Amino acid sequence: MNSPLVATFSLVARDPASGNLGVAVASKFLAVGSIVPTATAGVGAFASQAKSNTTFGPTALRALAEGRSLESIAADLAASDAEYQHRQYGLVTAQGASYSHTGSACLPWAGGRTGPDYAAQGNILSGPEVLDALADTWLAGTEPFPERLLKALAAADRAGGDSRGRQSAALYVVGPGLGYGGRSDRWIDLRVDDHPQPIGELERLLGVFRSTFAEPVRSTSR
Repeated sequence: MNSPLVATFSLVARDPASGNLGVAVASKFLAVGSIVPTATAGVGAFASQAKSNTTFGPTALRALAEGRSLESIAADLAASDAEYQHRQYGLVTAQGASYSHTGSACLPWAGGRTGPDYAAQGNILSGPEVLDALADTWLAGTEPFPERLLKALAAADRAGGDSRGRQSAALYVVGPGLGYGGRSDRWIDLRVDDHPQPIGELERLLGVFRSTFAEPVRSTSR
C-alpha cells in the first residue's frame, strides 16, 4: 500500500504544573489524529509524522518505561528502519526531557525545536516561521494545558501552517486516572478528521468538552 505523506506540524509537551502529557497536531491530511499522537501517562508522549512509522511511538514509550535514554531510543529507531531519514518525530518524557528528529529526506520546509517540556516539529511547512510561532507561543503561554497546546497550534496555522492547506487536527492529553470515571489515563482525545478550518473546530470541541465535563480529580483506583 502506498501511504501518502503526513505533512504535519505538531507540538508534544508536558504540563510542568501537573505532569500531564499531550500532543496537538494539524495537517492537510485526512484524520491526522488517528496516526500521529501516542502518549502514556507517567512515561511520555510521542508524535510520528512525515512518512510516519506508526510503530515508533509505542516502541519508544515502552523503551522509556524501561528507563532507556532518549539518545539510545533514537539510535534503536534509526537502526530498525531503512526509511528512517523519511521520518519525523517528537518525544517528551514524563520528566520533561525532549527530543525531535527530522530526517534528511523529509520534504521542505522541515525542522524541529526542543526545550524543557516540549518538542515542536513540522514538515512541508510554508517556512520556518511556522515552527517558530508554534514553539514561541507555547513558551509564552499561561493558559491551562489543553488550551495552551491549541493556542500554539493556532499560532502556527496563522503563520502559514502546512503549505498544502488545512484538513484535520487533533488534541490528545493523558494523566494518571484522569479518564472517564477515573478508570483510564486518557483525559482528552478530540479529533477533527476533515474540515475546512480544523483548528477552529477543534477549539470549539474543546470548549464543549470543558462545559460538559468537570475538571477531573486524579484517582488511584481503576
